[in-house]
Amino acid sequence: MLGLRAGFGFASLILIAGSIVLMFFVVLSGVKDTTPLNKTYFLQAHTSTIAGSGRDVSQWTYFYVCGEGNTDCGDPVPALPFGYAWVGGSTGAPGQLVGKHGKRTTSSYYYYMWRFGWVFYLISLVFTVMGFLTALAAPISRLAAGFSGLIIGTALFFFTISSSLMTAVFVKARDRFRDSNMDAHIGSYAFGFTWGAWSALFMAMILLFAGCGLGGRKDTTTGTSGGIFRGFPGRHGSRRSTRGSFIDNEGQRRVKEEY
Repeated sequence: MLGLRAGFGFASLILIAGSIVLMFFVVLSGVKDTTPLNKTYFLQAHTSTIAGSGRDVSQWTYFYVCGEGNTDCGDPVPALPFGYAWVGGSTGAPGQLVGKHGKRTTSSYYYYMWRFGWVFYLISLVFTVMGFLTALAAPISRLAAGFSGLIIGTALFFFTISSSLMTAVFVKARDRFRDSNMDAHIGSYAFGFTWGAWSALFMAMILLFAGCGLGGRKDTTTGTSGGIFRGFPGRHGSRRSTRGSFIDNEGQRRVKEEY
């Protein structure tokens, strides 16, 4: 049991570490012109016909709106409004994407959906890092495995919301661009990294809870572990039984002699 628990613990550590790396690839996209950061974006669209774009191609990343290859990026903005790709003027942009938010560039749906998705993505990353630190003791401790499983489960909860919002926002935005006869496609790297990290977290949570459930508390009454051995007399029980039989036999012999 101990060997199996240790194996589950080490496997969960590898999965959690992998999910952290994938999530950082998404968060740091556009920060530096290196692979895979220069290939990671949520959506790419041809925006040359939009008045305030200033780019032939716009790519939406976690902190930036960039040009092709994640170059020529704007200033980093937390919870970046979708319409910041055309801050200079929204003429020519798909009407359903434009609204009163983000300097009158973004509609309410795209503004709030991605804002909450952005925040939940960051929250899930924080919980994932915390879960990795506590899972360091999971190979040797049931308590650590169970506690880490709860933290990773919390991270997975927020990450599920974030990934779902991200998918909904950028897939619908792609469709709106295409409806306006503008070429657009979602980024395979960003979505692949995100859902790959989700899968790794899910498997890590299962392994941590499995490691917590392995083994059982020792039965203090019988001196054996629980399970199929429960109810069988232990060493002390056998002594008591032998001693009781001896006393009963002595008593019967004395009665016969007196009689």
